Amino acid sequence: MTTPPLRRLRSALHELNARLRQSEQMYMVLISVGIGLLGGLGAVAFRELIRLGQLVFWRMGEYSLDYIHGLPPWWKVTAPAVGGLLVGLVIHFFAAEARGHGVPEVMESVALRGGRIRPRVVLAKMFASGISIASGGSVGREGPIVQIGSAIGSTVGQWLGVGERRLRTLVGCGAAAGIAGTFNAPVAGALFSVEIILGDFGVTQFSPIVISSVAATVVSRHFLGDFPAFEVPAYSLQSPFELLAYTVLGLLAGLVALLFTRVLYGAEDLFDGLRIPGPLKPALGGALVGLVALRFPEVLGVGYEAINEALQGGLLLRVLLVLVLVKILAVSITIGSGGSGGIFAPSLFIGAMLGGGVGTVVHAAWPGATGGPGAYALVGMGAVVGAATHAPITAILIIFELTNEYTIILPLMVTCIVATLLATQLQKASIYTLKLLRRGIDIRGGQTVNVLRSVKVEDVMRDTFLTIDPGEQVMRVVSRFMEQPGDAVFVVDGDRRLLGVITIDEVRPIMAELAELGGLIVARDMMLETGFPVFRPGDSLDAAMRRFATHHHSCPVVDDRGVIVGSLWPEDVIERYNAEVLKREMASTMALTVTDHRRIQTLPGVEGMNLAEVPAPPSFVGKTLGELDLRRRFGLTVLLVKHCDNGEECIVDRVPDATYTVQEGDHLLVLGAEEHIRRLEAEG
Repeated sequence: MTTPPLRRLRSALHELNARLRQSEQMYMVLISVGIGLLGGLGAVAFRELIRLGQLVFWRMGEYSLDYIHGLPPWWKVTAPAVGGLLVGLVIHFFAAEARGHGVPEVMESVALRGGRIRPRVVLAKMFASGISIASGGSVGREGPIVQIGSAIGSTVGQWLGVGERRLRTLVGCGAAAGIAGTFNAPVAGALFSVEIILGDFGVTQFSPIVISSVAATVVSRHFLGDFPAFEVPAYSLQSPFELLAYTVLGLLAGLVALLFTRVLYGAEDLFDGLRIPGPLKPALGGALVGLVALRFPEVLGVGYEAINEALQGGLLLRVLLVLVLVKILAVSITIGSGGSGGIFAPSLFIGAMLGGGVGTVVHAAWPGATGGPGAYALVGMGAVVGAATHAPITAILIIFELTNEYTIILPLMVTCIVATLLATQLQKASIYTLKLLRRGIDIRGGQTVNVLRSVKVEDVMRDTFLTIDPGEQVMRVVSRFMEQPGDAVFVVDGDRRLLGVITIDEVRPIMAELAELGGLIVARDMMLETGFPVFRPGDSLDAAMRRFATHHHSCPVVDDRGVIVGSLWPEDVIERYNAEVLKREMASTMALTVTDHRRIQTLPGVEGMNLAEVPAPPSFVGKTLGELDLRRRFGLTVLLVKHCDNGEECIVDRVPDATYTVQEGDHLLVLGAEEHIRRLEAEG
């Protein structure tokens, strides 16, 4: 039972939170600083966890290729296999979100769930990825720390009860803090978050993210020191003609990034098809990676030591090219089998080996006019990252911050842009978004169409439309367009079944020759039988909005027999979309003013109108809002429905419509007079 001092402390914290919310900018600054500090600590703790894991699995704090070479073969195979088994158990029993590279899950939560991530993901991802990397899994630590930081940001936002718009920003703050903390790169962390996670460069989003990124970097530098992640000798562009060689490297990087993506998800499909228990799949993947490491120990873990060798020009051409393919295979096995870890560092590894190989060839052919292989390895790192993630700005800046080497920026920009352009032309989805597309989630259209997912065509369609018989002459078709507004006439048979559509575009070309063609052309000759959308009343408007992207005229709505029952106009769909967005933003913003210690609050500037969060009475459960008709019974408007799981903190569930069925644990955010709100509370 909660003691009075704890209750007073919680009440004081709620009061402080409410006061801070009165200034949105200061409120977001303070929260972003806190998330940045927590994200930086999370990055430091994650690296320490990996170090401790390496002591357990390998009896060394940091990977050393010379040390790994000296270990017996059974050790190299057993360590990744045991690590894979432990990872599989964590994912199976604790949090399935910890599987894979993590970034797509964060993108999905931002686009489809308002930024809500389960708090347990912080620990699950930290231990799953930490064990995977420490035991030799061929993955990176950047993807996991993005998910860990994002989960921290989401947890803080949910605990403070912020709305969806702010919660998404806080998730971005956590992601930026994770990248900045693990790479010691504040600018790259902020750009990664807005370019990949949020896709929004707006000032209101960007400012808190930059603050979190800087705060995380301060923490990281305090514990880990201020130094670049890679050792890079001084490089410079030897000749303008060398840009041609970098362009070729960009083209190759785009193709290699595409190969990496295809092999990665091919391996995932292969392991998904194996009929063995889930936790055993990562163990099998670890054993296979261990077998690869018998010949190529460079593929174990993050691989920074091998990257540094490539940057120093210390690897032979044959080794560089082989490591490109071997690393792709090892990473694909680790993640495809269900392991946990990122693909960012592996992309850097693959790019370094590819660039080093190209640089070795180019420098051997034109030694006086080109830089050394290390310069190309450095540029190749950014090119493969940019092409794989479709985020060239982040790739350029992160390579710059990782190396503190500005003289390479021009070839880096050229190569990254060329690689990304080629990759996006060959495959529209990035290595992150492809994972979501394979689940049926279109992340590009998610924020646009999801507000219309619960709205049906029948809610927007018009019951007035123009029809005509297929044998009517052209003059009658023209007159139908003049009888009432519309840009399409629907051709129907005697039973009003749809045969085709005549749009205004088919009529315009013959207007000048109506006198000559009037008796020769009938409606059947002008109508389109295919190439236009046909909707059913129960279709959702998100699908309609996509189809209107290629068709701009009103479209028929038919029943199961093909009988026309209405028409759907593009402008009506757009108007409903704008209304739903406004409704969602207004409800989420209003929800911020309601706190647990004060259930009813007066809206400033609106006399007699109050806002309150009321637990749904038991008698409401199982009934729709349309059936309850709270406006008629109580004089109240429902703005938002929130849901509480097992007495835990409420989370926004949805902006309701009349079809929403009230569930046990729902809270209704209602607007109306105080006496009406009191009457609703009495129902409970």
